Amino acid sequence: MSPALRSLFCCALLTLAAVVSLGEPSSDRCLSPYFAVKCAADSAADFPLQSTKVTAEIAGPIAEVHVVQIYENRGKTAIEATYIFPASTRAAVHGLTMTLGGRRVVAKVKERGEARRNYEQAKAEGKTASLLEEQRPNVFQMNLANILPGDRVEVELAYSELLVPSDGTYEFVFPTTVGPRYSNRSVATADPSEKWVANPYLPEGSAAVTSFALEARVVSGMALHEVNSPSHLVGIDFRNAGEALVQVAADEPAPANRDFILRYRMAGGAIETGLLLDAPATPGGDGHFLLLLEAPTRPAATLVPPRDFLFVVDVSGSMHGFPIDTTKALLRELTARLRPGDSFNVLLFAGDSRLLSPSSLPATPDNVTAALAILDQQSGGGGTELLPAMTRALAVPGADGKARIIAVVTDGYVDIEPELFELVRANLGRSSLFAFGIGSAVNRHLIEGLARAGRGEPLVVTDPGKAEAGAMRFREMIESPVLTDVKVAFEGWQVDELAPWPVPDVFARRPVVLTGRYREEAGGKVRVSGRTGESDWCTEVEVAAAARLGSPGLIGRLWARQRITELSDMQDLKLDEARKAEVTQLGLRYNLLTKYTSFIAIDEVVRRAPTDPLRTVAQPSLLPEGVSNLAVGGGDVATAPEPATLLLLGTALIWIGASCWRRLGKPGRVSKV
Repeated sequence: MSPALRSLFCCALLTLAAVVSLGEPSSDRCLSPYFAVKCAADSAADFPLQSTKVTAEIAGPIAEVHVVQIYENRGKTAIEATYIFPASTRAAVHGLTMTLGGRRVVAKVKERGEARRNYEQAKAEGKTASLLEEQRPNVFQMNLANILPGDRVEVELAYSELLVPSDGTYEFVFPTTVGPRYSNRSVATADPSEKWVANPYLPEGSAAVTSFALEARVVSGMALHEVNSPSHLVGIDFRNAGEALVQVAADEPAPANRDFILRYRMAGGAIETGLLLDAPATPGGDGHFLLLLEAPTRPAATLVPPRDFLFVVDVSGSMHGFPIDTTKALLRELTARLRPGDSFNVLLFAGDSRLLSPSSLPATPDNVTAALAILDQQSGGGGTELLPAMTRALAVPGADGKARIIAVVTDGYVDIEPELFELVRANLGRSSLFAFGIGSAVNRHLIEGLARAGRGEPLVVTDPGKAEAGAMRFREMIESPVLTDVKVAFEGWQVDELAPWPVPDVFARRPVVLTGRYREEAGGKVRVSGRTGESDWCTEVEVAAAARLGSPGLIGRLWARQRITELSDMQDLKLDEARKAEVTQLGLRYNLLTKYTSFIAIDEVVRRAPTDPLRTVAQPSLLPEGVSNLAVGGGDVATAPEPATLLLLGTALIWIGASCWRRLGKPGRVSKV
């Protein structure tokens, strides 16, 4: 072998060894996502999820959704498949079934620890089992144990969701991929429930490894208008004036790397208003209601006091490209609309933060130009240290005598949501906080949770072409509240556990939406009042005119989901045990997936001998559209070689490396890959 060839051979082995050494996230590194690289012999089984099919039935403001996932083992050994996938933040997951070889198993909801123990036991006994856990209200993890070579396992989950219209438009969102979460926690000290963050991703530009199909049927009591999808190519079949069938086009390129969004309006922009009742299942039991009322029109701008804006802007690596460009367009639009009596400040953050001024600045043209010049220098890079940035932002003093409005702009790719929500609640003072999510697969749990904690509203933009319209909607939303000091009274019937509570202010043609529980027969009326501009506003709804649903338990599930959301947002350590107990009981009682309850399905047929090998495979996710490799740290390997392979490669590396060193007399030059 020539010296040049030997040197090249050494370089190749050194590079291979460097890749192999990244096989599993090491205990001394941060908990962060990593890139998937096929490097095991049995790589045919590295992508067990073959397809996802979504079927949605949407009736007015309520969606019933079924998701069917098919897993196959195309490898040569039995596997355990793990898969991280997103969901709507409002999804009330109430059912899971598993079908294998003609046998259908209905999952049971159990306390999370018990469900995990049942799963691990079934896995050890060689039984096929599925476990569905909630890692975040909008992030789920599916585990399937003992999928044998040639097996085809079908898993179906069902959930309900309330769709709240904005400006007369209803929006159904089905997220298709989980954006990579930035984390500075150590792998060694991270809680097991947090380790989903270290999930493999396919590099930017990779082709989808699973198929995706979606069909939604929209039915309304009035004529439908402007049914469309701003996110995907769809076919729309109007069955009649009040019914439409929407399907994602079969030739839609890479449909599973961004949120699917379906929007529809009623004729004339009307909002479905009124009271829905879910009667008690048994005499003396709990009933539930849903109140959805269209709010009054927004007050005249002359009635709005001077405002003090603080813009908190994410300029981290995951914002590179479309998100940071959209942010710049948004800030230009917002600052252009500032009035002479307004003031503002800007805080930019990534790995650290930069504040434009120690205190608010008058909204003069020179100050606005200086702020935009600083933002224009940003291209997106670094980590996403949102918690210290928000801590600093909330400590900035506001301008006296002005309405304080904080606008947070981010894609939300962090894993510290509860801490952020508690920080905002504890330090908000007299401010209102609005959250603007930008990106093709925004962390809606964070965006919506920040807005809830901040007594404001969330808004998400997923399409670069909609950036200007999104900025206008956000600007209109934060300019002034439509209804303040909202009060709700129930006359003639006993109601408790309202959600949300306290009732927040209402902004920009978003209706008043309340769910609650009642103990006895519903009767009397509901009275909603508040102030709009300088005028009082009031409306009443007669309970006798309420619609009664034909699907028992639906409103109860939606109420329980809302109550669970409020409890899960809390981070007061004194309430941890009580909160956990209440969330657990709600999950068990209403058959819901929660942080503390999981779905477990076990096929009792023993299919693998406990002594036979079982390989765990983490299904890699697609990076969201528009998110670059800068959002993923490390470039680690998702599928590591078998231990015997590692030993062989290590031995060969030592022997050949030493030989090369002796024969060449100096180390070869190794180029970075």
